[in-house]
Amino acid sequence: MKTTERNIGDKIFDILVYIFVTIAVLVCIYPFIYIVSVSISSGTAVNRGEVWLYPVDMNFEAMKTVLRHKQLWISFANTFYYTIVGTFLNIVFTCLAAYPLSRRSFFLRRRLNFLLAFTMYFSGGLIPIYIVVTGLGLYNSRLAMVLPVLISAYNVMICRSAFESVSEELYENAALEGANDFIILYKIAIPVIKPTLAVLTLYYAVSHYNDFFNAMLYISDRNKEPLQSFLRRILLQASMEIMQTTSLDMAAMNQSTLQVRYVCIVVAVVPVLMFVPFVHKYLVQGTMLGAVKG
Repeated sequence: MKTTERNIGDKIFDILVYIFVTIAVLVCIYPFIYIVSVSISSGTAVNRGEVWLYPVDMNFEAMKTVLRHKQLWISFANTFYYTIVGTFLNIVFTCLAAYPLSRRSFFLRRRLNFLLAFTMYFSGGLIPIYIVVTGLGLYNSRLAMVLPVLISAYNVMICRSAFESVSEELYENAALEGANDFIILYKIAIPVIKPTLAVLTLYYAVSHYNDFFNAMLYISDRNKEPLQSFLRRILLQASMEIMQTTSLDMAAMNQSTLQVRYVCIVVAVVPVLMFVPFVHKYLVQGTMLGAVKG
């Protein structure tokens, strides 16, 4: 009887879990489906509120209008530059910082680990950082989007834990063979923690791709602004900026304003959706490797 009751309880629990997960998936997916549907529907159908799930009177004029806007592609190019260069430097300096902090033989290991953790809870604030960046002559420079966020203390800790999980015998054997620390790092440590580095690459890349706040602070030249700053201006300030570059009349412009905003969102999300599947399989494995030692 107890076994039967327990089995029935397990089945009820599984059903509730499936229902909850299904609802959560629908809640997460529906907004994106709605945005895509609005972006490729006719402006009249959108204004009448006829679009709620699937496209109505499919029309790609709004998509064409956005894709013909020159500033969009300039911002896209800037964002790819910041993301690729910034992520590469992030991973390099994160490894260089995490590796010595993971070695027990490093005499400053404890003190530097304490200072690293200290920066996660206390900082100088926004104004001192702004003064430092402008004082170094980085204002309105592409480096202003990369150097202030060169290292994340949290990601360094994850990478440090991953290095600590590597067998100390591998390090000792390599040292006996004459390998120095740079060779050990490049030939042994990094290949072992590739799943963790894949996850950190995803973290850094998404952070750079979505960064607009630093651009608001340090970038005033529109030829250097990232995609997110461009989208912010379109979504919150002046969505008519794109519409005025077309030959549409005022009625059509008013109908298409909402669509232009949604098309911009779709265009911005597509690169991330294309990138994430390549590192998805490393996500759980890499996070657990960096979070659990042993």
